[in-house]
Amino acid sequence: MVIKVHCMKKLLVSILCAATLFSCRKLDQPITRDYNEGAYWRNEEDLQAALTSCYENMSNDGYFFGDEALSDNAYVNGDGFDQVTRISSGAYDPSNNRVQGEWGYRFTCIRKCNTVVLNADKVPGIDSVRKHRILAEARFIRAYSYFQLVNWYGDVPFYTNLITIDEAKTISRTDKVSILNFIQQELTAIRADLPVNNYSGAANGYAEKDKGRITRGAAIALSARVHMFKSEWQAAIDDCELLINKSDNGSYGLQSSYSNIFTVANEYNNEVILDFQYGGGRTFSTQRTFLPQTVALLRSTLVPTQDLVDDYIMLNGKGISEPGSGYDENNPYQNRDPRFEATILHDGSTITDFEGKVQTILTKPGSVPATNSVEDQGASPTGYYFYKYYDRTATNYNSGLNLIALRYADVLLMYAEAKNELTQLDAGVWDMTIRALRARAKFTDEAALGFPGSSQETLRTIIRRERRAELAFEGIRAFDIRRWKIADQVMNKPVRGIKVTSGGFNTDPNGYIIAENRQFTNPKHYLWPVPTFERDQNTNLGQNQDW
Repeated sequence: MVIKVHCMKKLLVSILCAATLFSCRKLDQPITRDYNEGAYWRNEEDLQAALTSCYENMSNDGYFFGDEALSDNAYVNGDGFDQVTRISSGAYDPSNNRVQGEWGYRFTCIRKCNTVVLNADKVPGIDSVRKHRILAEARFIRAYSYFQLVNWYGDVPFYTNLITIDEAKTISRTDKVSILNFIQQELTAIRADLPVNNYSGAANGYAEKDKGRITRGAAIALSARVHMFKSEWQAAIDDCELLINKSDNGSYGLQSSYSNIFTVANEYNNEVILDFQYGGGRTFSTQRTFLPQTVALLRSTLVPTQDLVDDYIMLNGKGISEPGSGYDENNPYQNRDPRFEATILHDGSTITDFEGKVQTILTKPGSVPATNSVEDQGASPTGYYFYKYYDRTATNYNSGLNLIALRYADVLLMYAEAKNELTQLDAGVWDMTIRALRARAKFTDEAALGFPGSSQETLRTIIRRERRAELAFEGIRAFDIRRWKIADQVMNKPVRGIKVTSGGFNTDPNGYIIAENRQFTNPKHYLWPVPTFERDQNTNLGQNQDW
């Protein structure tokens, strides 16, 4: 479980000492110093360094972007991103790289957090308010890590102490419900010790230099997300109402431009509730895998699916298959949700590359040049590329752009969904949530902006489609389709690409390219198996159903 040896980002801390836990103070810097237990916990700087190490283990770009291909939004061509394609296709086992890596990664983080929580009192002379803030941040990160674990694996080992090697070899799994209850209790308990997002320096010792650290709003938003996973609709509503149109727990709102949210120039805007910190010595080059190869000079492997493209509504608010939508199969990208163009590159899209040159992306068979078309082995096999999170400021393709984990738009969407599940979604709630999001996206047709006044089931379809469009390529969809229990429907069909009329491609009866056949078995694939390595070390872990 927590005794596997890793390196760099997968560094696993020794069970018996805290020697290699900690990094320097800045959130965006990598681990650069080693310590021994006897020389540690001397001052607040040591405690802050220990906390920074916890932050560094919250997420990595491979998981953040790779999670999209664990849903029907995206596809990874090959074994990149720790073999996520094998998971999506149903052709994996407990030795799969991602299955094993996620387990070790999260438990590494949990141990780091436990170390901070259990040792904070050893630090002499630290201000009580600052100490409790640090403890609250560590407890949040621990809760977040457990939340990731239970959503992938269900029941997992649970502990808040520093277990020994012998204990690690014998510990059993705690049921998912108990762990979720612990997470909820923690997220409630720490709120008062966390600052709000005003960066004024007056709130709980929070200052401009602390941007990117966890705030009270993050604890509330994550709590709402946990309630959504437990179908606790009223509790989710209560959490969301602490953030919507209020400032007691932070000042949040929608940015005027959807695409600007995901740029270095607009980091730390008031729509961002929590983001994973990059910059300085911590960067990622993942965008080279999802951009056209003429832009990033690397094979394009993480690509959007036709199913995602098809789910973007028309400017009149109708789905492309609805009567009166105005959808033209010969001009499929016209009059679509503006968020589509901000998220996905398609045939005919333009993009300014790293050298400042404007490129027109051509993906259809027979295109000249053919470099980005589905015919080229290094191009997207679906005929689409992701555009969101493209960072033109990256040096040598290495981006320091923060990756957003929680934002205000998600709070609005959770609120709308929970209200609908309790049959309380009226015009007022609609205007505050879905209308606001569509207006920000630059919809102008009242048919798209106005409250449709439909049945609960119809509204549920609209809200889920809205979540997909608003949050595409943000790592949310894989979790949504599992909590909605529709993964066995949407993942049990081929990955489709653009429609072609020639070229010897493998296509469906309608002429859409088939990039891969997927299989998702219910209930087996709703949970990942306990990794082989962990069960070899600890026979008490057991295994999930059908594995």
